[in-house]
Amino acid sequence: MIKLNNVNKIYKTKSVETLALNNINLNINEGEFLSIMGPSGCGKSTLLNIMGLIDEPSQGEVSISGYRIDDYTGKSVAKFRNEHLGFIFQSFHLINDLSVIDNVELPLLYRKVSSKMRRQLAEEALIKVGLKNRMKHFPSQLSGGQKQRVAIARAIVGKPNIILADEPTGNLDSAMGNEVMDILLGLNQEEKTTIVMVTHDELMAKKTNRLIRLFDGSQVQ
Repeated sequence: MIKLNNVNKIYKTKSVETLALNNINLNINEGEFLSIMGPSGCGKSTLLNIMGLIDEPSQGEVSISGYRIDDYTGKSVAKFRNEHLGFIFQSFHLINDLSVIDNVELPLLYRKVSSKMRRQLAEEALIKVGLKNRMKHFPSQLSGGQKQRVAIARAIVGKPNIILADEPTGNLDSAMGNEVMDILLGLNQEEKTTIVMVTHDELMAKKTNRLIRLFDGSQVQ
């Protein structure tokens, strides 16, 4: 499903070069739930962004669902990202001026989907994450756990093959974190969605199929 061959990422300024990722080789199978762990600054989020086609490797090859990525700026990649990938962020990234259901509809605005179908798909996604009664609320009226559920609903509304989650439980207490993790496990086990999750939480990582660790940009496990 996701394949990285000899991927390096170097960030350059006028005076300094920083090696963020060093020779990453990784195969993630369809339907797998993979965790990525490591200390802060080790390259976890950079790796996730490259898998999500948000960032471009300095060297190496990336392919997703058999599609080799050569042009990271073209419209075809933006379309591919919108149709095949769902993103969940630690800080939710909800728009406060929009209702819950309008936030969830956002990824569908970039597709040829009628307003009626957008609303139907958003409602289905919110029901799936247990927020049937919160559709007309605004983010400011929700708890942290509820906001993360909205973020998950937004990630799955377009029925992506792959979900990329960056510290999805990082801002939540243990009870809410476990609830969010249960939703992700359900998506993986029941709908066979491939999930890649960056986390600092060893207990959450142990619930997934496989764990890899990064240290100073290199894969050490």
